[in-house]
Amino acid sequence: MTAETDSHPPTERFAANEPARRGGSIVLVLLVAAGIVGVAIALMTIGRAQAQPYILGVLALLAMVGLFNLFAFAAGIVRFTDRTSDDPVMGRIADQAHDGLAVTDPKGHVVYSNAAYLALTGAASRQDVRPVERVFIGNPDVSEAVFRLLKAAREGKRQQEEVRIAGSDGAQGRWLRMRVRPLGQSKREAKYAVWSIADITRDRERQEDVFRELQHAIEYLDHAPCGFFSVNRAGDVIYVNATLANWLDYDLAEIGSGGLKLSDIVSGDGASLLTSIVAVPGEVKTEVFDIDLRMRGGKTMPVRLYHKLAFGADGSPGSSRTLVISRTRDEHSDPERAAEVRFMRFFDHTPMAIATVDRGGAVVRANARFAKLAQSLGADGAANKSIFRAVNARDRNLLIAAINQAAEGQGDIAPVEAMLDGAKERWGQFFVTAVEEDERDTEAAIVYLLETTERRTLENQINQSQKMDMVGQLAGGIAHDFNNVLSAIMMANDFLLNAHKPTDPSFQDIMQIKQNATRAATLVRQLLAFSRRQTLRPQVLDLGDALSDLTMLLRRLIGEKVKLDLVHGRDLWPVKVDVSQFEQVVVNLAVNARDAMPDGGKLTVKTANVTADDSAQLSYKGLPAADYVRIDISDTGTGIPAEIVDKIFEPFFSTKEVGKGTGLGLSTVYGIVKQTGGFVYVDSTPGEGTTFRIFLPRHRPELEAQPDAQAANGAAKEGAAEPPKPRPDLTGQGTILLVEDEDGLRSLNARGLRSRGYSVIEASNGIEAMEALDEKDGAVDLVVSDVVMPEMDGPTLLREMRKRNPNLKIIFVSGYAEEAFDKSLPENEQFAFLPKPFALSALVEKVKETMTAK
Repeated sequence: MTAETDSHPPTERFAANEPARRGGSIVLVLLVAAGIVGVAIALMTIGRAQAQPYILGVLALLAMVGLFNLFAFAAGIVRFTDRTSDDPVMGRIADQAHDGLAVTDPKGHVVYSNAAYLALTGAASRQDVRPVERVFIGNPDVSEAVFRLLKAAREGKRQQEEVRIAGSDGAQGRWLRMRVRPLGQSKREAKYAVWSIADITRDRERQEDVFRELQHAIEYLDHAPCGFFSVNRAGDVIYVNATLANWLDYDLAEIGSGGLKLSDIVSGDGASLLTSIVAVPGEVKTEVFDIDLRMRGGKTMPVRLYHKLAFGADGSPGSSRTLVISRTRDEHSDPERAAEVRFMRFFDHTPMAIATVDRGGAVVRANARFAKLAQSLGADGAANKSIFRAVNARDRNLLIAAINQAAEGQGDIAPVEAMLDGAKERWGQFFVTAVEEDERDTEAAIVYLLETTERRTLENQINQSQKMDMVGQLAGGIAHDFNNVLSAIMMANDFLLNAHKPTDPSFQDIMQIKQNATRAATLVRQLLAFSRRQTLRPQVLDLGDALSDLTMLLRRLIGEKVKLDLVHGRDLWPVKVDVSQFEQVVVNLAVNARDAMPDGGKLTVKTANVTADDSAQLSYKGLPAADYVRIDISDTGTGIPAEIVDKIFEPFFSTKEVGKGTGLGLSTVYGIVKQTGGFVYVDSTPGEGTTFRIFLPRHRPELEAQPDAQAANGAAKEGAAEPPKPRPDLTGQGTILLVEDEDGLRSLNARGLRSRGYSVIEASNGIEAMEALDEKDGAVDLVVSDVVMPEMDGPTLLREMRKRNPNLKIIFVSGYAEEAFDKSLPENEQFAFLPKPFALSALVEKVKETMTAK
């Protein structure tokens, strides 16, 4: 530590080019110490009394020296310094630096500058040095950059700017890089700013030279006589030269802005060829392809591509480099090349996948459709290496055998229908042919592959539809015959009940017969529901209210382990359905959901409106675009296996144990929904749950016609839809013509009507009924006729009778739905309807109601 006196202010000290070297001497320190010690010894020798004045004088002198140093240190004349700060090397580094350096104080005055700063700012001496803002104050090109630098200096931040200084008197301009930063981290040092100015003119010139060379290279590439493009791994075209852009009629600036895909400029499945190159980590591959490119207007042009693709160490592809040679001229100048071009276009644009393979199944060459199919089967592109990898393992032996036959030169090889490999079920038909004998060393066979997935799906749908229709017709026919038998049983049972009192021993047996007949009638209704021939009594209702009314019943059905959640859509549209049948649909689905959740779970019933636009975007097959009300019934159960999803709506199909289900639950749901005009679909994932989606058409009252005649007919139908209130007197008078082809049922019905006071004429078919009507000269008050009869059915009988008596009243009875024959009648016909099977009380009530109706 040394003490230094300096009379110069800090500004001048910073500005000095060669700062004064401060030093000290240990000899001087020793001499001063020796002198003090000598004085002390001398004073001790002369005695205390004589030495006292001298001692006071010495002490006073030392005190004066100490006080003077104290004031000098406080004034800054004397200070303590670090020896490292006086290192001449450190000072010369800054002074001799190539870049101009300057330090400014908080007021912006330059307190230090090196020689390079003086030269760059044009200062003749240190007395002429100026801060940066004053040097470039009159240059408008630099003023904005200097302003940003000054702002950063005041805020104690770092900032860098590059500016161009125009030359004077025709001299060449210069590029300067100016930087500013705080002097240090402390609060005092942060107020000082270090400025740096560097001449980067030569660096800029080199950059401009490189840029011009790059521009020349791009210009040469753009106007080359062949095309060039590059595609990244995502399939985006990242570069196209001007020649190719001109060929394809694209604006070069538009392509550069992005958005153009490889599939946009390659026709057909050609893009699959370019992306079908099998990855080999660390290698660079170049393939040659003859394909068509697609122009902006949709036209195509034949080209040959030299496609270069490099793979990384992990096998991931990089950006491609592709050279494009137009082969349009070959079609006119060279007949052989023209033939080659035509063949390659036929080869790549055929809708059938084609590949040549060796004896081991390795693909030697393939067309674009095969490359696309192979990519769709697996992301690893294994099918591009071996054709056997395109086939499921269970059918692979069939294709191997066919290729072996072709390798031996056999002809007429039978096509192979096999399942394709992949996540989804897909099918293909393979046609294998042999190649010429001299080519069998490299290629053993030509394989043509046609995917048949859509065809098989369509065939399965048609077969399923035909099977469902056949089963429905069978079920409907059986149900019709059952209804006749059940009607006879129920009618005879009513006679027995009327003849026996509740106290009779046999009364309970007769009631048991009635209950079993009622259960059989319910089973028949389910069969008719599947065949869509059951009688519906539709009415307009709000599904939200209907489901709310079912809540208590559903909770009892599903039990305490299953949580029920009802989610009602807002402002649901009205629908027109049979309330009881709709409740049966919901109950059947709820029971199935409960059985699928033996350990408990959640059953969700959700309703919502579906507009025509929304329904058009759904992927459900056969669902036309229209307004619907959708009901989703979802469970969290075991789900339905994929192999039986297509069978769940078939009648008598059940996965439950014997005796625990009839197999008619879902088929009944299907039939009721279809007959209502709706659609039902199922989405199920094994282990996660099942969702049934029901779409019921929106009811629009304003679209329904309401003529007077139809209103009158509707009044008659409402009598069938809504049973009249019981009347104490069901007897009557009049002549009734009873037409029924079942002898036993006809006799029982006649007996019941006669017991109520009516005169009954029996006929077994429509012809006998017409003869009986002629014998009575039309004096018949009411006709009760079956619908399905031999020789003349009910609708034909109605038309013939109305010719003789337009006001004749008639009641049709049938096990089929009323709508099944209503369409075959003339418009505005009035009739009543009674569905089979029916009890004696229902028959006489309907007869009484129709006879008394005006």
